[in-house]
Amino acid sequence: MSKRSAKKANRDGVAKQSSSDSLRDQNGHANTTSKMNGLVEHRRKHTSAESSSPIALMSRSSFSLDDPVPALAHEGEEYSKGFMELSKQDQRNFLLLVLLYFLQGIPMGLATGSVPFLLKSKVSYSAIGVFSLAAYPYSLKLLWSPIVDAVWTPRLGRRKSWILPIQTLSGFSMIWLGSNVNKMMDYAAQKEGSGIWDFTFWWFALVFLCATQDIAVDGWALTLLSNENLSYASTAQTVGLTAGHFLSYTVFLAFNSADFTNKWFRPANGQLETGLMTLDGYLKFWGWFYLFVTFGLAVMKREERTKNTDGIAEVYKIMWGILKLKNIQTFIVIHLIAKIGFQANDAVTSLKLIDKGFSQEDLALTILIDFPFEIGLGYYIGKWCQTYPPMHIWCWAFVGRLAAAGFAQFVVSIFPSGGTTTWYLLLVICEHVLSTFMNTVMFVAVSAFHAKISDPVIGGTYMTLLATVSNLGGTFPRYFVLKFVDIFTVATCEPPTTPPKAELLKGDLVTQAFSCALEADKHRCRDGGGHCNVTTDGYYVMNIICIIIGIVTFWGFIKPAVMRIQALPLRAWRLTP
Repeated sequence: MSKRSAKKANRDGVAKQSSSDSLRDQNGHANTTSKMNGLVEHRRKHTSAESSSPIALMSRSSFSLDDPVPALAHEGEEYSKGFMELSKQDQRNFLLLVLLYFLQGIPMGLATGSVPFLLKSKVSYSAIGVFSLAAYPYSLKLLWSPIVDAVWTPRLGRRKSWILPIQTLSGFSMIWLGSNVNKMMDYAAQKEGSGIWDFTFWWFALVFLCATQDIAVDGWALTLLSNENLSYASTAQTVGLTAGHFLSYTVFLAFNSADFTNKWFRPANGQLETGLMTLDGYLKFWGWFYLFVTFGLAVMKREERTKNTDGIAEVYKIMWGILKLKNIQTFIVIHLIAKIGFQANDAVTSLKLIDKGFSQEDLALTILIDFPFEIGLGYYIGKWCQTYPPMHIWCWAFVGRLAAAGFAQFVVSIFPSGGTTTWYLLLVICEHVLSTFMNTVMFVAVSAFHAKISDPVIGGTYMTLLATVSNLGGTFPRYFVLKFVDIFTVATCEPPTTPPKAELLKGDLVTQAFSCALEADKHRCRDGGGHCNVTTDGYYVMNIICIIIGIVTFWGFIKPAVMRIQALPLRAWRLTP
């Protein structure tokens, strides 16, 4: 068959699945007409030693940005591969990525979950707010990601030049923190001003190291796996980060709790005042594990050689050029508004359950049960992203996540008046699994799409840019949602009809009614013997508003925009014409 005949057959094959409307990208380049659910073309791996810039890479005769979006596999065709169907090299590289992402999740789970929880009994909420600054490097890593992409030594490799020293420093930092964390927390409690800032600084430094490692690992993921199995990069990220975060947050807190471990893991005659895990021992263990993995990575894994020599200024210039692409700007807007519909559910549902009387012990059990589901589902979602267009899956999960938010509100509203029962605990578990499942589907799908459109020459920067915007979409609305929950809540503290005994009061006796919508006023009401009567719960109001916003934005803008940008060829995501 001649080249002209082959091209015609290719066009005819695509045309059969395309809509009648031709697409044109936002940069003025004509794009091939294709059906909205066509897969975005896989990127070419940056494997040539001759490529020294994005222009050089894309000017190679073997690299085409104009190929049409590949058609989906027909029903019955073996398009999606399971892990055991991957090549041995891809299997090993996939497991390596899972391990590297897992290591990042360990300190992040501590910094964003466990340590603030443990600090509650020692410092004020304002001090915990100071400690929350320790997690900021993950939201700011875009600022130095071009440096990670541009500065490296050929002796170690482009990504290992950063991963090896960063993991070594992280390991020693965790060992040092393990030896001093108890004294630092006590000092923070005694001198809340300087003490909490010193404590925050060390965790900020550790999270900074993890964020820098994440940039390098994201870039390496684009070249470690073969083109046809590239969607497994997002699967590795989901499985690794989720496992590390859950282990350091949910699992650690559960086994750090004396009540939980005494109830579920110790006999009645073997009750102790401490849990099975301590923060200092946990940090030391994982610090040594970091060093062990780093040594093995240095000795046993060789990185593919490359001669890319883009300077820091050039990478920053490229990043700015990426931000000016019309398609990227549309994608950024989608990321910034897409998670508004779920914010009330994500931020308030668990707190509202506890406020109604659902114990933290039952909540820990719920999340522990959800843990294996989340790990296992991440793998299968990655397979789906090989068979179906990832942003189609993302749209399905978007609708499912809105439904999960409505279901969560129903579960909260029927909390048993007599307290948690077995059937209600099972209902909460189902609600939590549904919410996290949809969240995981959206995360894996959009990560797979990020991996497909990112330029591997500046993979760390491209992936980090998209991931940062995605994270911001889930961060910035949360403050306003929580604020409006308080604003919409109408509650009045009613004084006791019969004054209780003085020894039963934990505060000043409530003698007149006042608003108890805020948490501090609610505690003051209860401590003073009053009853906080909630006439309008802001959680219900705000959750409904968020769901409505989600429905309107999804059908009015997000879905049409996602379907359009998903059908574009690679040229629409590159800086060269």
